[in-house]
Amino acid sequence: MFTEFKQIFAELKSRDSRKRMVAAWGVDGHTIAAASMAVDLGLADVTLVGDEGLIAEACKAENVDVAKFAVVHNANELASVAQAVQMIRDGEGDFLMKGLCSTDKFLRAILNKETGLLPPKGTLTHCTVLEIPSYHKLLFVGDVAVIPAPDFKQKQIIMDFLIRTAKAVGVEKPKVAIIAATEQVLTSQPASVEAAMLSKMVDRGQIKGCIADGPLALDVAIDKESVEIKGLVSPVAGDADCLLFPNIESGNVFYKANSKLVPGVKQAGILVGAKVPCVLSSRADSIDTKLNSIAIAAMSVK
Repeated sequence: MFTEFKQIFAELKSRDSRKRMVAAWGVDGHTIAAASMAVDLGLADVTLVGDEGLIAEACKAENVDVAKFAVVHNANELASVAQAVQMIRDGEGDFLMKGLCSTDKFLRAILNKETGLLPPKGTLTHCTVLEIPSYHKLLFVGDVAVIPAPDFKQKQIIMDFLIRTAKAVGVEKPKVAIIAATEQVLTSQPASVEAAMLSKMVDRGQIKGCIADGPLALDVAIDKESVEIKGLVSPVAGDADCLLFPNIESGNVFYKANSKLVPGVKQAGILVGAKVPCVLSSRADSIDTKLNSIAIAAMSVK
């Protein structure tokens, strides 16, 4: 089990072959700096799709040798995103990364029914990975960015991809905490009822590959002292690998509270559910966050 992103970097570097990342409209300094570090650290090989003039300028500004990348010239932002997606479809890359393009353009290309990357009847969701200094291992969190109010079926899908991502990153049997406002099952709080249903589905083998419990309030999901004080008996409480939030508001607030209020926190985020992992970080995200996201995506490639 990996407890830090740097351990994942070491694992990827030790492998015989590198995966290839294709960066859509990869013309900005942050994307290029993260891609350069990924190449230097042995995490992935990189193809940049975008205006070669802008790429050259950004490389010069970041003091990066453009020769370490394969560059595919496309001077149009929207067309370059479509081209990057097509390259993935054609087997010219193993995973995708959003560069300076907007999230809307990136998602439209992925979700295009004829030329995109979403399988028939597939569901796209987001998996966040957090390295929090006060917690004893990596946390896999969903969904903080894509599905606003997941119904029961979508919660199963989000949970499945949290489990898959955690396993890809070395967690043999992930412990999933299904989060609600309380660990009590209350009909007045539908999220707690659905959490109990998901937990029972795991117990009966309808959802496989994990240990799960819910509903769990956030404190008992991740804090052993809270578990002891409340006298809760649970195979997950205080030791969760994955946090399944009931809606985007709760998940997003948790993510941003960590990113802004927790010194030393490290983060990654990828889209899952498409034919390949897709690095989806904000244009304003740090280089370190983008590098961590590249590592998680590279580990998640089938």
